[in-house]
Amino acid sequence: MNDRHTRRFGLGTATCLVMGNIIGGGIFLLPASVAPFGTVSLVAFGVLTVGAVALALVFGRLAERHPDTGGPYVYAREAFGDFAGFLSAWSYWTMTWVSNAALAVAIVGYVHVLLPGRPDDATDLAIALGALWLPALANFAGTRYVGLVQTISTVLKFIPLLFIAVVGLFFFDPANLGSFHEGSGSALGGMSAAAAILLYSYVGVESAAMSAGEVRDPERNVGRATVLGTIGSAVVYLLGTVAVFGTVAHDKLVKSQAPFSDAVNAMFGGHWGGTVVALAAVVSIIGALNGWTLMSAQSPYAAAKDELFPAAFLTKRRGVPTFGVLAAVVLASALTVINYLIGSGGVFEILVLITTFSATVPYLLAAGAQVYFLLTGRRDKVRPARFARDLTLALTAFGFTFWLVAGAGYAAIYQGVLFLFAGILVYAWMAARRTARQEESAATATPATPADHEEVPPLAASAAAPPHTT
Repeated sequence: MNDRHTRRFGLGTATCLVMGNIIGGGIFLLPASVAPFGTVSLVAFGVLTVGAVALALVFGRLAERHPDTGGPYVYAREAFGDFAGFLSAWSYWTMTWVSNAALAVAIVGYVHVLLPGRPDDATDLAIALGALWLPALANFAGTRYVGLVQTISTVLKFIPLLFIAVVGLFFFDPANLGSFHEGSGSALGGMSAAAAILLYSYVGVESAAMSAGEVRDPERNVGRATVLGTIGSAVVYLLGTVAVFGTVAHDKLVKSQAPFSDAVNAMFGGHWGGTVVALAAVVSIIGALNGWTLMSAQSPYAAAKDELFPAAFLTKRRGVPTFGVLAAVVLASALTVINYLIGSGGVFEILVLITTFSATVPYLLAAGAQVYFLLTGRRDKVRPARFARDLTLALTAFGFTFWLVAGAGYAAIYQGVLFLFAGILVYAWMAARRTARQEESAATATPATPADHEEVPPLAASAAAPPHTT
């Protein structure tokens, strides 16, 4: 393949890919979501940030030893075999395209703020489908254009969010914060409850590792991009949440439907904050959809190379697995149509709930793979001098991800496990096909004549025989 369209992600683009995938549309409601727990939620955010950075460092270490497209799938398969690798790829794949459908539906409300009018289901569906297919077209054009869109969208959403976060500190009023812990129970309980909402704020830290095959100098740049992107996202999250907490009165914040808009209005007056934030949200979601569309194709592409996914997922043009992109956008579009046909309280919400659990499966397996590589003493894969530090990071990342699973809730785990186990049928089908091909190949091969069955010439036999004695 011509390399002109591949390896187009430098450090800057890879960092934007991580940040763009982490920061989606949820940040614009995040301060109001955790406000009922009090400022203890900021402590929870800080703890989560430590765990997310540890996970980012683990992905960087793993990418150094295996800088191939597929990220968590590649690590799980090499450490634990085909079945674990398949579960990682299957879980990640389903999470991406279902999440894309959720992002497409979320963008509709922000578009209505920018373009006021009488909403109807047909128009809303058209907006949502357009939000899915425009990033898909950018992906079909190749990694160069994916990177360009990702860089522009990340800058456009990062600047206004960071502006609100920084400027908001000058309007900060401690009287707006409310108490450290709101409601009944202990402060620790409040922190855990807030963490359950914040847990998935950092989903996307694996983005550079997932696309390592398209990153220049991946052994070096994947780890750096992952850490820089995670820290950059954390700065926006933490400063933005603190700024909103300090500019919007607590009793108003807990009821707010647009906390960043309320913060802008509180700082500068008027009612134009909603338009500014809605524009930033639209750009943010489009950027997230652009990155997640690429992610939805990378995991099945890597699995298809090992004959664990159908061979069609190997179709690749201009550095992008095009069949994987097409399959993901079609499935996400179907879910979006279902959402508007049956309403938000039906099958769509159940599937969205599944994604909260599905995201953690590849993380757990990747962190476990790093622990395995370290404890089995594979010094050719992990530098000996880093052993203690890497083991601490891997265990921290595993604990962080385990906390993610616990925070997902019983319903998410129950539904997620059912959907995960449904993938076993796909694995069985692919394994059966692989076995059949191997048997057919063995049957058509011409067996070599064993050396010990060769005829021995009579003269040679006589010469070799010992003399007869009486």
